Amino acid sequence: MRTRWGRSEMLAGIIVVSLVGATVVQAEQQGPARADTGTDKVIRLTPDELTWTAGPPMLPPGASMAVIEGSFSRPGPFTVRLKFPANYRIPPHWHPVKVTVTVISGSFNMGFGDELDLGKGKMLPAGSIFEMPATIHHFGWTTEETIIQEHGIGPLSVNYLKPAHDAPHR
Repeated sequence: MRTRWGRSEMLAGIIVVSLVGATVVQAEQQGPARADTGTDKVIRLTPDELTWTAGPPMLPPGASMAVIEGSFSRPGPFTVRLKFPANYRIPPHWHPVKVTVTVISGSFNMGFGDELDLGKGKMLPAGSIFEMPATIHHFGWTTEETIIQEHGIGPLSVNYLKPAHDAPHR
């Protein structure tokens, strides 16, 4: 049986094909769909859309944080921004998991060892990235307001080398 399409059917077909094509292009531009687990979601935030709260209790007072995904205290991926005031100090410590840090603004100074020594560190300006394997002893400080982004697979803890530095700090 031969079917003949009239102009209205052809026009409707072209519109449907165009809409499907536009939807596919839009989805590709926004990134891959992640509907396989039902738990993944698209995150699109501008800096003004971050919600800042008091920093985690594992850090000395004065820090602020904006949780982007996950949690330090639960298994699974986490992404958190930390904002430090000028002249902030993080005593020597280690983490049980690998952590990757990107300096978003300001500059972050980082050193390795068992004592916070301002003469033994590297100044990392905005745009810098550093990664620390689990258990490495390190410390950090700022000279200006600084924002870093930290991500890894939790749970994450801060294990200070001197008991006097242990939480709770708040």
